[in-house]
Amino acid sequence: MSEPRWLSGPDQRAWRSYLTGSQLLTTQLDKELRENHSIGMPEYEILVRLSEHEDRTMRMALLAMDTTMSRSRLTHSVARMEKKGLLERFSIPEDGRGVNCQMTEAGWQLLVSMAPTHVGGVRDHLVDLLEPEEMETLGHIFGKVTAHMRAIGEGPVDTPPSDAEPTTPAT
Repeated sequence: MSEPRWLSGPDQRAWRSYLTGSQLLTTQLDKELRENHSIGMPEYEILVRLSEHEDRTMRMALLAMDTTMSRSRLTHSVARMEKKGLLERFSIPEDGRGVNCQMTEAGWQLLVSMAPTHVGGVRDHLVDLLEPEEMETLGHIFGKVTAHMRAIGEGPVDTPPSDAEPTTPAT
């Protein structure tokens, strides 16, 4: 077995800074959504992904990939959201095994009300801290990481390009 390519000091500091910063940011955004709307980031992300598709409907398997949730975790989250009247699931007639998930009007209204909280948090805790060039660099960096991870099988390959214009009030 060959010796690993250890991280340099600067690489190690950058990696740990990314891990800590991204976790703290996600935790804060989740906290703000839960405090203001009684629903967190995972559920918000489900609503956003559905809002970006025709009829606000997606196949559950694709929704799991798009949200980077396991199928089991997504199923539990969707079940809780169904009980709140935010989503509905139904079988795909052409496919005996497939299940679609559709956002209800109540889910859409919640998403519309949550979007300003989420976007405000993203702006306050990330975007406004960086120079425009830094945001552009960040987008390029994670565009590369996303493309690499999808190429090795860790996510959907049919998501919009990173420079796509937002299509919903939720982005």
